[in-house]
Amino acid sequence: MTAARLVPSARSVRPVLAIAGIVLGSALLTAQALDRAAVDARLGRIFQDGAYEPPAFGPARWLTDGTAYSTVEPSGPGGGTDLVRYDAATGARTVLVASARLVPSGRTAALAIRDYTWSTDGARLLVFTNTTRVWRQHTRGDYWVLDVASGRLRQLGGDAPPSSLMFAKFSPDGTRVAYVRANNLYVETIDTGAITPLTTTGSATVINGTSDWVYEEELGVRDGFRWSPDGRRLAYWQFDTAGVGIFSLINNTDTTYPVVTSIPYPKPGTANSAVRIGVVAATGGETTWMATPGDARDDYLARLEWRDANTVAIQQLNRLQNQQDLLTADATTGAVTRVFRDRAETWLDVVDTVRWVNGGTSFLWTSERDGWRHVYRAAADGSVTTPVTRFEADILQLLGTDTDDSWVYFTASPTDATASYLYRARANGEGAPERVTPADQPGTHTYRLAPGGRLAFHTWSRFDVPPTTDVVELPSHRVLRTLTDTTALRAAIAPLVARPVEFFTVDVGGGVTLDGWMLKPSTFDPAKRYPLLVHVYGEPAGVTVTNRWAGATGLFHRTLADAGYVVVSMDNRGTPAPKGAPWRKVVYGAVGDLSSREQAAGVKALLARHPFLDTSRVGIWGWSGGGSNTLNAMFRFPDVYHVGVSVAPVPDQTLYDTIYQERYMGLPGPNAAGYRLGSPIHFAQGLKGDLLLIHGSGDDNVHVQGTERLVNRLIELGKPFDLMIYPNRTHAIAEGAGTTVHVYRKIAKYFLDHLPAGGR
Repeated sequence: MTAARLVPSARSVRPVLAIAGIVLGSALLTAQALDRAAVDARLGRIFQDGAYEPPAFGPARWLTDGTAYSTVEPSGPGGGTDLVRYDAATGARTVLVASARLVPSGRTAALAIRDYTWSTDGARLLVFTNTTRVWRQHTRGDYWVLDVASGRLRQLGGDAPPSSLMFAKFSPDGTRVAYVRANNLYVETIDTGAITPLTTTGSATVINGTSDWVYEEELGVRDGFRWSPDGRRLAYWQFDTAGVGIFSLINNTDTTYPVVTSIPYPKPGTANSAVRIGVVAATGGETTWMATPGDARDDYLARLEWRDANTVAIQQLNRLQNQQDLLTADATTGAVTRVFRDRAETWLDVVDTVRWVNGGTSFLWTSERDGWRHVYRAAADGSVTTPVTRFEADILQLLGTDTDDSWVYFTASPTDATASYLYRARANGEGAPERVTPADQPGTHTYRLAPGGRLAFHTWSRFDVPPTTDVVELPSHRVLRTLTDTTALRAAIAPLVARPVEFFTVDVGGGVTLDGWMLKPSTFDPAKRYPLLVHVYGEPAGVTVTNRWAGATGLFHRTLADAGYVVVSMDNRGTPAPKGAPWRKVVYGAVGDLSSREQAAGVKALLARHPFLDTSRVGIWGWSGGGSNTLNAMFRFPDVYHVGVSVAPVPDQTLYDTIYQERYMGLPGPNAAGYRLGSPIHFAQGLKGDLLLIHGSGDDNVHVQGTERLVNRLIELGKPFDLMIYPNRTHAIAEGAGTTVHVYRKIAKYFLDHLPAGGR
């Protein structure tokens, strides 16, 4: 389930003169509370003009020696883009591929680079262009290969229709490219154009080399095949969706007659796709299927990689997702050996990447077996397991190792769940982890390590400070070069963030303390009383209380604050804050119930603590899981919350997908009471205040079906409410000109209409 609202893609910052005008205009607007026209104007600058978006960097790729990187830059006033190389330390710039070299024969314009990949030796460039979105990401398009020395540029795919290839990638020697087309896997020889089909079973129900809907959404499986290290074979996922329940989306607006899109979409307790992993020679032939144990529909094959040229490594989860095995399989025979097993009483998270280190003699694994999310080093056969991150804290992300695998790099924040910093620990488990991020840089830090771990792209932001990206040397963290300049953007947002965010903690009873942030109006007067507006998510897929730049959504909340609201957000237990497994896993079987109770307790505590908050004016809003928690708040605590806006909610948990819902709630049969207790539709009779429901009719993720069932229930109960449907929009409700700004203006207007703003 999407944890946070998607915001428009980054654009480069506007010229300084334009920024100066925005600064002046914003300064004038923040001298007094924003009226409706000013709110609309600011939301237009945020969501239509992109006036406050950080400068973009990339797409950038570290080159194999770990001392330089390539990136894409505008080629000049004539348009097009160049691929350039930078020495990471000195900034020495070399044009590797000029835009003019990416003009196909018979055309006048260069290829628009959506993404790119270098062959291992750097002799060839693979360009992804003319892309289309598949559900959430642009993963289908055209691929072209440029031979850098000769300048030969040719399109892959033979007679394939435009925008029909997926996940193309070079063989290890750079002579071939494998890709998926129409649910089949192919290998194409670059020099000759010869295409070899590796599978022929692809159909409307059989998927080779990519994934079905639910694996993509909940396990992040999209690119569904891997080259072996020697380039002789490919391992791939195959999905058989026959028997999976079909959900239909109806497009009523684009053609004279409705167009129906049918999606195999498994709902809790129903059949999943039958999934298996096979290995096939790169020259074609029969597939060898890996003999993974268990049931092909009830066990998840969550990750796939090659351990060596003859062995594939597979992560397998049982249907309840509380048992996780690392399996190795003989690529020739398909025989499978269990190397490692993790168990939990609740659920286990997929280990994104199993890192094989020390020449493949051991691997790094992430586990919560001692109550904290830690890194462990295990022997290749799983016989010996050594804790690496020895401290009473969670790691956030395992990033990599140094050149000789003696140090492990990861992010963590042992004393502040709202932040993220770089740490390292000895791979042998000796000693305590060391903080690498300087102590005088509070906030959120993310890193992309170069090969060998001596350099990294480092991005740092705070709630009131937009992100900057630089190159740092490790482990000294010495900044070598700054890659983005946010000077103009900081000047533009200065009037908007003049009153800094306030982070707080609030005791909700039972020894439980929640983290939160608060935004006050720029005209705040502590002697007056202001309406309280709560932004909520509250589910296991994400947090809202982080000390990092929140982008357009954060500026939306700033706008509401300057219109006269005190805006807050809190993370209840069950959200993935780095506070230990018990904090996160306490929600098992009780999603929706626990969150709504703790959120309401937090609001009551804030109202009692702060006399400037008006107890008669409390609003709440959220998207996706936050929309569900908004409904639970309005229905179950109607004397606390008076106005709510619920965007793309799940009113009935039995209507969402298997992997997400069963992970946190168990199966709906044994936990029927928990599903009912966490589903707001069963508490709709409690609604007293003003409620706006917003949904996209084309939402393939959280179906409008749930909102329509809630509408029927509210009508049956005689409850007044408001409804806004966006035709054919997905879960992001971002498709179509003007949509994003329309959504946020709609939300703002609803609160301005029903929850009077300003101090009294």
